[in-house]
Amino acid sequence: MNTAIAIMADTPPQLLPARELMAFTLASHILLVPFGVALPAITLLMHYRGLRRGDAVALLLARRWSAVMAVQFAIGIVTGTVLSFEFGLLWPGLMGRWGDVFGLGFGVEAWAFFLEAILIAIYLYGWRRLKPWTHFWLGLPLPLTALLGAFGIIAANSWMNTPRGFSLDADGSPVDVDVREAIFTPMFGPEYWHFVAGVVLTAGYVVAGVYATGWLRGHRDHYHRLGFTVPFTVAAVLTPVQFVLGDSIARSVFHQQPLKFAATEMVWKTDTHVPEYVFGRLHPDGTISGGIKIPQLDSILAGFSPDTRVTGLSSVPADDRPTATQATIAHWAFDIMVTIGSLLVLLALWYGWCRLRHRGLPRSPWFFRCAAVAGAACLLTVECGWITTEVSRQPWIVYENMRVSEAVTDTRAPALWAMLALVIVVYALIFATFLAILLKLRTRWRTADERHGDARAAGTPEGDTPYGPRRTTAAAAPDHGSAHGDGGGR
Repeated sequence: MNTAIAIMADTPPQLLPARELMAFTLASHILLVPFGVALPAITLLMHYRGLRRGDAVALLLARRWSAVMAVQFAIGIVTGTVLSFEFGLLWPGLMGRWGDVFGLGFGVEAWAFFLEAILIAIYLYGWRRLKPWTHFWLGLPLPLTALLGAFGIIAANSWMNTPRGFSLDADGSPVDVDVREAIFTPMFGPEYWHFVAGVVLTAGYVVAGVYATGWLRGHRDHYHRLGFTVPFTVAAVLTPVQFVLGDSIARSVFHQQPLKFAATEMVWKTDTHVPEYVFGRLHPDGTISGGIKIPQLDSILAGFSPDTRVTGLSSVPADDRPTATQATIAHWAFDIMVTIGSLLVLLALWYGWCRLRHRGLPRSPWFFRCAAVAGAACLLTVECGWITTEVSRQPWIVYENMRVSEAVTDTRAPALWAMLALVIVVYALIFATFLAILLKLRTRWRTADERHGDARAAGTPEGDTPYGPRRTTAAAAPDHGSAHGDGGGR
């Protein structure tokens, strides 16, 4: 306890508000990331199905989802820009010293962001103005630009976890930068594929959850069946894959960042036959209270043998490792993520069994209740994954090369607290506006669906579907919003 107090006394007073400000803005922005990265791909998959099968309902869904995609992208511009400014304003030590080494990742992400904005504009514009297949092929690069943006961000983050591609001169400054090595660090591959699979299945479960809710309310038409089946199938296929990728990245952390692994698993002493704790709390003296203890399992998971030696937190000085509280936070975040992932695997297996055995959707309302909340659970795992990654790396902002306290701004703490309060208010307004727009779109589409329900039930166009003939001005006037509301998921 005295050691922890001494460490806190050595930290600058502006460190806590700077951390809280960065944590809040990143935690807010990361909720939008799955949709920015994965919704274009899911939308285009539905778009392809509509063109391939001549399904007007599939095209209608794709058009509506594209509107949500555009609104989300606009909100992401705001939150992403704030984050980019915060890197320079809150952590000048990081960017000033190391920017030349890992900054290319941010540059790649910025270019991908601009390209995605242009492609989204073309995709929205093309629903009525381009030939169907021409429109589809012009939209096809959208998922690639989204993956390119993710490439840049994960490259920067993986470098912070396993910094490579430089040498240090006599003053400790990086020289002889190797850009390729700085981008493709040992953690890049495990992080990138784990991230991509995670955001795609998250977006799939969230979108499917909207239609699962409609299914529970008695809407059993082709529109809701298709809106549920396509994104849920994508998510269900990726769920067991993600579980394997998660195990792989945990093992990569064990080899590349042993102290980070020790924090995540609350391992205090270096030893073999290390037990696994499910939840629980680590105390500053190394004892663990609460939780479920499973003998030897941590060593088995790390190296497939109970004789695997696991590095403990006490192997380094206290100021070179996460505190007991930080380790507990990272451990809980990791366990929540694994628990939800395990439940989603069971849900995916349930779905797969019914599809293969009965050639249809599960009939139990409990399945659709679970599907309806799966999206929210996935968003929670996204937050937990970020917490695990960042908190367990403490006190390092660049692993074993720069501490967070060395990178923080000189701005006084009261000013940072005031900035945090302002950002919270602004973000609350932004997300309230986002929600209001989505609700307005839903109301507009619901009105149009009620007006044209008989046509859709028969599997025919609603009178103003994508690529279909325009209605006359007089007929279209009452449904003006529906005629021009470019897509997005009721």
